[in-house]
Amino acid sequence: MMDTPHPPVPPDLARRAAARGARIDYRRRVTRRIALLTLLAAVTALLAWLAVASPWPQQAPSVIAPPPRLL
Repeated sequence: MMDTPHPPVPPDLARRAAARGARIDYRRRVTRRIALLTLLAAVTALLAWLAVASPWPQQAPSVIAPPPRLL
């Protein structure tokens, strides 16, 4: 197997592989940046909603119901 001649390789193979790797790296960086910005926007929207809507109870109820009577 090692005695057979090597297959022909295009002379610009290394340059094309480096260019493809650079494109893949660029797409990954852009995707990561978009995901981070989306997460940041979601956290900002959640914090704004929490500040405006106040979904938690503000204070305890002023009237407390009496305990139920036992028979």
